[in-house]
Formats: sequence, structure tokens, C-alpha cells
Amino acid sequence: MSNRAVLEVIALDAEDAVAAQAGGADRLELVTDMAADGLTPSCATFAEIRAAVDIPLRVMIRLADGFAAGDLDVLVARARELREAGAEEFVLGFLDAEGGPDLVAVERLVAELEGCRWTFHRAIDRAADRDALRKQLADLPGLDTYLTAGSPKGVDDGIPTLVAEAARKDEPGYEPRILVGGGLRLDHLPELLAAGIDAVHIGGAARPRGWSGPVDAAAVREWRTVLDA
Repeated sequence: MSNRAVLEVIALDAEDAVAAQAGGADRLELVTDMAADGLTPSCATFAEIRAAVDIPLRVMIRLADGFAAGDLDVLVARARELREAGAEEFVLGFLDAEGGPDLVAVERLVAELEGCRWTFHRAIDRAADRDALRKQLADLPGLDTYLTAGSPKGVDDGIPTLVAEAARKDEPGYEPRILVGGGLRLDHLPELLAAGIDAVHIGGAARPRGWSGPVDAAAVREWRTVLDA
């Protein structure tokens, strides 16, 4: 991957994946069931998408809406199955009842992933203490990205937090890349890019007909063009 800003697009199937790559996506996040805000796809779906495109794929590990881990044995089994199917990058993140990172769940999954690169997703936006969460996760192998809007309300409210965290990139816990997603719009990009944030994540913005329609290559290309300008 080049030094250009990373554009990650949510893909539900191979049609989405092909369109996203054609539009200039650098990476895909693979999920199913957006009504539940994105759950783990099947191994068959992963295999179809892997065969259709040649850009990196990050696969969601999540069984239900919300940020509780649920049945950890099932989570680990799903991760193992996806690893056996060839998945090499993942997305995960769970909170405990107090709003801290669920270290039992996260550490067990990370052990199963055996060094694979992974994103801690928007659970960080619901954490009781973002700084404490980052420091508690800092030494986990493979963690290279936080998907975050900076606020549970979305990027409009979260930009000050995102800019402040980007300025701390050399501090312990802040080394992972900030991947901005959650109500992200094109007009947010100048301020984010100026702050040194170099990765964005889009879902609905890549689908002019909404989640009932596929990813549109032209919509993705518009984001690619703005990021590269």
C-alpha cells in the first residue's frame, strides 16, 4: 500500500467488494447484518470476496449489536474458522459492564489470531475513559488501528477529540492509526487531514441508494479523489 490516505469501505458481498476496489478503496471491512451495525460474515462470504478482489480485507468478529462480547467460545470459534479460511486481518472490540475494555474477551481473541493485524472498532467511542482504554490495550499484538468517530454521536461532535488524539501519536497507547468513521462526510476531510489523520472508513456514504443497494464505484471514487487532492 502506498503512502496515500487509506480509504476503507464496508463490503457485504463480492459485488460491493468489486465496486469498492474499482472506486479506489485501499481496504474493505467485511460484515453482515447492518441492521445490527455489522456482524461477523460467513466463511463462504469471506471466500467469495477474497476471490473477487486483491486488496486487504478486515473481517468483523462480533455476534450481536452492542459492545458486549457475548458467548466468547463462539467468538473464538468464528475467528478460528475465518483464519482457517484464509482471513489475515480482523476488526473487534468489546467493553465490560463498567465501560472499560473487556480484556478477557479481547485477549483471548487476540491469542487466537496469532499476530494478525486488527482494528479496535467504535467500542472506543462508548468507553468510560478513552485514554485508559488505549493504555490498557497498548501492548496487545497486532493492534494497529482504532476505528472511531471521536464521539458516540458521530464525527460532527468528535472532531475535537480526533484532532487531540492525532497530536498524541507518539505517546504510549496512541501509536495505532486513527481510522475515522461514523457519520463522516466529505466536508470533514480538510480538518482531519490537516491534523495528520490519514485513514477514513465509509459505509452508507458509498451507497447512494442506502443499505438496500450496493456499493457504488463512482461514490467511492469521489472520496478517493478528495483524499488524494
